[in-house]
Amino acid sequence: MKFPSFLAAFSLLQLILLMQGLCAEKTDSGGLSVSYLTSGERHSEEYCAMYDICGQRSDGKVLNCPYGSPSVKPDELFSAKIQSLCPSISGNVCCTEDQFNTLRAQVQQAIPFLVGCPACLRNFLNLFCELSCSPNQSLFINVTSVSEINGNLTVDGIDFFVSDAFGEGLYDSCKEVKFGTMNTRAIEFIGAGATNFKEWFDFIGQKAPLGFPGSPYAIDFKSTVPDLSGMELMNVSTYSCGDTSLGCSCGDCPSSPQCSNSEPPSPSKKDHCSITIGPIKVRCIDFALAIAYIILVLGLFGWALFHRQRERILASDREPLLKSTDEDEANLSNMQYDENLALEGRGVTEQLKNGAQLSFIQGYMASFYRSYGKWVARNPTLVLCLSLAVVIVLCFGLIRIEVETRPEKLWVGHGSKAAEEKQFFDSHLAPFYRIEQVDGIRANYSGSKVSLTDICLKPLGQDCATQSVLQYFKMDRENFDNYGGVTHAEYCFQHYTSSDTCLSAFEAPLDPSTTLGGFSGINYSEASAFVVTYPVNNAIDEAGNGNGKAVAWEKAFIKLAKEELLPLVQSRNLSLSFSSESSIEEELKRESTADIITIAVSYLVMFAYISITLGDASRLSTFYISSKVLLGLSGVVLVMLSVLGSVGFFSAFGVKSTLIIMEVIPFLVLAVGVDNMCILVHAVKRQPLELPLEEQISNALVEVGPSITLASLSEILAFAVGGFTPMPACRVFSLFAAFAVLLDFLLQVTAFVSLIAFDCLRAEDNRIDCFPCIKIPSSAEESDEGMNSRGSGLLTRYMQEIHAPFLGLRGVKVVVVAVFVAFALASIALSTRIDSGLEQQIVLPRDSYLQGYFTNISEYLRIGPPLYFVVKDYNYSLESRDTNKLCSINRCDSNSLLNEISRASLVSESSYIAKPAASWLDDFLVWLSPEAFGCCRKFTNGSYCPPDDQPPCCSPDGGSCGLGGVCKDCTTCFRHSDLVNDRPSTEQFREKLPWFLNALPSADCAKGGHGAYTSSVDLSGYESGVIKASEFRTYHTPLNGQGDYVNALRAAREFSSRISDSLKMQIFPYSVFYIFFEQYLDIWTIALTNIAIALGAIFIVCLVFTSSLWISTIIVLVLVMIVVDLMGVMAILGIQLNAVSVVNLIMSIGIAVEFCVHIANAFLVSNGDRDQRMKKALSTIGASVFSGITLTKLVGVIVLFFSRSELFVVYYFQMYLALVLVGFLHGLVFLPVVLSLMGPPARNIA
Repeated sequence: MKFPSFLAAFSLLQLILLMQGLCAEKTDSGGLSVSYLTSGERHSEEYCAMYDICGQRSDGKVLNCPYGSPSVKPDELFSAKIQSLCPSISGNVCCTEDQFNTLRAQVQQAIPFLVGCPACLRNFLNLFCELSCSPNQSLFINVTSVSEINGNLTVDGIDFFVSDAFGEGLYDSCKEVKFGTMNTRAIEFIGAGATNFKEWFDFIGQKAPLGFPGSPYAIDFKSTVPDLSGMELMNVSTYSCGDTSLGCSCGDCPSSPQCSNSEPPSPSKKDHCSITIGPIKVRCIDFALAIAYIILVLGLFGWALFHRQRERILASDREPLLKSTDEDEANLSNMQYDENLALEGRGVTEQLKNGAQLSFIQGYMASFYRSYGKWVARNPTLVLCLSLAVVIVLCFGLIRIEVETRPEKLWVGHGSKAAEEKQFFDSHLAPFYRIEQVDGIRANYSGSKVSLTDICLKPLGQDCATQSVLQYFKMDRENFDNYGGVTHAEYCFQHYTSSDTCLSAFEAPLDPSTTLGGFSGINYSEASAFVVTYPVNNAIDEAGNGNGKAVAWEKAFIKLAKEELLPLVQSRNLSLSFSSESSIEEELKRESTADIITIAVSYLVMFAYISITLGDASRLSTFYISSKVLLGLSGVVLVMLSVLGSVGFFSAFGVKSTLIIMEVIPFLVLAVGVDNMCILVHAVKRQPLELPLEEQISNALVEVGPSITLASLSEILAFAVGGFTPMPACRVFSLFAAFAVLLDFLLQVTAFVSLIAFDCLRAEDNRIDCFPCIKIPSSAEESDEGMNSRGSGLLTRYMQEIHAPFLGLRGVKVVVVAVFVAFALASIALSTRIDSGLEQQIVLPRDSYLQGYFTNISEYLRIGPPLYFVVKDYNYSLESRDTNKLCSINRCDSNSLLNEISRASLVSESSYIAKPAASWLDDFLVWLSPEAFGCCRKFTNGSYCPPDDQPPCCSPDGGSCGLGGVCKDCTTCFRHSDLVNDRPSTEQFREKLPWFLNALPSADCAKGGHGAYTSSVDLSGYESGVIKASEFRTYHTPLNGQGDYVNALRAAREFSSRISDSLKMQIFPYSVFYIFFEQYLDIWTIALTNIAIALGAIFIVCLVFTSSLWISTIIVLVLVMIVVDLMGVMAILGIQLNAVSVVNLIMSIGIAVEFCVHIANAFLVSNGDRDQRMKKALSTIGASVFSGITLTKLVGVIVLFFSRSELFVVYYFQMYLALVLVGFLHGLVFLPVVLSLMGPPARNIA
């Protein structure tokens, strides 16, 4: 037979081919590579493709022998070891004990990532068990290349034939498994973020470079076998993550049947009610207001036509009578017109003679002011000295003045939910670290030098947890070239979770999304910006002095960035923005002083105008006597004293002032005070000269005193009720403003009346204004005829001759009502579009370095602020179900906290939760698990044994690890039989939790809790079985505007409230920005409540003083329209609703009262028909209101346009200008028209 010869020839041929192959190709390791031929003998059952270990690479990774051999039956002990890791393999095996130990050591690094999902872990282990030890290995493994290591051939590459069904089953069971420590999926670590099983297999099969983790040889996964090869696809059964026996949690397996009823919440829809009319879509409120306006206008025009027709009929009936009496009426009318001003100023007696009846309160006050006016005119010096003495005593309180600048003390009220939660978080867990967004900076603090390493956050070891792309080079510039420069960084962008060389200097993975910006998706290489963050330890200190070293370093950092770094990067055509934790507070302080000159100029301009407008409009030759510059300046001093007295009064009682008080209250009190000054002076000027000075001042006070009292008391109560608001800034402002207006009113009716008396005496004695010691000679007086005559001023003549008659036209009335109602209804619709918040850029000076920082953060940053879900009083005892209510691994409740967070992250556009939470509890339970055999271990004496790659198991100098030495006898903390349903007993939990929190993470056990969870659990008193506080960390989505921050807070609270109710546990969300944005959750409620209370107070005061429900209702109606129109202007100008604008709205009510009350009161005490009374009211008081408020404020407000601060331009210039214009139009245009149409009838004496 020639069969043996054939075999010999075949062997010779194979040897020749082999030798030719060995001589043909060199490998990187210095060995040789060949392409093996396939044969039916090598690919059969119970046959191995590679058996035993024949060498190792220079980095220590072992290499299998490329020789086929029959499978081997292991001994009983070895078989038991294999069964513990690979239960699907029984009988013979294709691995030695050394190979199995290598397999166990390699998969040990992946087990902690997957052990929380048993189905995924089992499928993953089966893949490598079949690869390494399956007795049928040769059926699906084909060695394709070998290398020579120290004279031995070793495997350099294989083909691994795996079915698509297995690959899909493996990937589907593992794709959603979470790795809590990094708030990401485990597949990011063990699969480089693969999106399907083929990408995962490609990652697994890559041959790792020397020193890098991964396979020591190339594995080419294939899903089809060569024809006639005798090979088969590896197709071990896979377990679904929803498998009943190996099921995973809903967080790791959303498709599990038990999770089918727990779909992620659908995005909340905020679609407003709308109506479609053809191609136009209109909101319901807009449509309703439009319909209401059309009906109102039609009714108004119908009313006008009806009255016009009625007047024609009445006129035709009265024509003969009118002709007979026309001449007498005309003469009488002329006589009454000539003496109108004198009659209006003669007090109660004259009013009663003209047929006007005062209310009881008005009559009483008129009598009081008549007597009081005479007394003041007789004793001006005494009244002036006493009133000034009281105010000066109050001003002594300024010695104790303190200004509150801390935002949390200004905008967060006592009992604030966010403040309480922040206090709980800081005291039980740890204060959120300070953020600086360069070592080498040295700051001086109390004579010592402070560097970044002295204050930085160090979660692991002695390295700062700096968040920078340079962490991929261990923060060492020499490593940049050694590691491969940009190429290494790009590699780490994709493998930051799986490559040891990409770990940061503080031994933790660094998510590139936290250090890069300006990229889309996960295309980190497209980044156009990078972010460097220096976390600095924070201290709990109510006084704000516990971070002295940090603040000193921050100031040095900002100085370096401004003076050196910024010019450097700009010279290279780059941009740099930077910030520190204390930057905002420092810039706010600078902002508060940036516009002192602008504010001062604004007030000076108003002072100058006031001083001029109070004087008589006489000839230039008598100006130096008739002017009242000194009186005006004295009145302004009284206004300032009232403000200082208010601040001093509250400072004496320890109430801190705010910058808003310094900036707004002088403006407010000046508006009120100047109006009163104009009204008083003009009232005195209207008195006949033949009356004695006592009578002139007495009659003036009788005429205007009640209306001044009514207006002032309304303003005082309107501001005082603001003291009940929970927001400190608004509350303090309201109290200071109320007391300042009260002092101003008292000074007006005491000190200023005395000053008017002195000024009248000066003028009568022909003394020069501003220089009363200089007296004009009598000859000059005689030559200047009419010097003491008092003619009507320009504004008074305008009101009498143009303004009032024009508003009396019926057509004008209809147009005025239609226009003003239209704007009011439009403002109601527009006000619903006002956003809440206060953009940070507006608060800061225009030239602040933070302007660019906030702009760049919004434009480039791709990750939001950290979000913590804090659990109170977690009962970890075995008898309690709290553990399963919180965790998200297998056997946890489907509606547990962490599972719900995971679901919420799937609808991040509505939940604002970016990713699943990092769970110390999940990681602790995994760390305890017997499957994670490299994690929770103990020495024979029961003390903690660290993983094999950590000291003392591994020498610190990088020597051999785990193969012997002190840790060779370490065993896992527990066996499955020691646990109850995979949960530790109460005693086991109590004992091992500190071990876990002190365990350093490493390659052999990535679940160590030190660093990641050091501050996540409050261990004080936990021995009782209850953990008082613990947190689960995730992130918000990127928040780019104030609306995003407010909505994120609202969504987090709604989520926590729902979960707390469901689980019957105390859970609340916390993020560092919540305390500043909580005010915006109910800013509308605060604003509307304060406005409503202020309007209610004004209504009650008006009702009591006037005894007229009719006139009180009209006044409040006009005030409501002014506020509504002002909010409409806010919407048009894009002004947000916040504490500043709320203060302005409340202030606007106080100023609007001045526009309305005086006109309404003058109308009420006048006689005649409505048109006549309206004209009289405008003629007597309109000019004072127009000059006292409108022109004064207009002059002062315009100066604010030149402010350096955007805050002043938006919230003071724009809002104040709108207030002045809207108030003027309503007070001197709309209100007179309304009074002429539907004002109360005259109170005539029967």
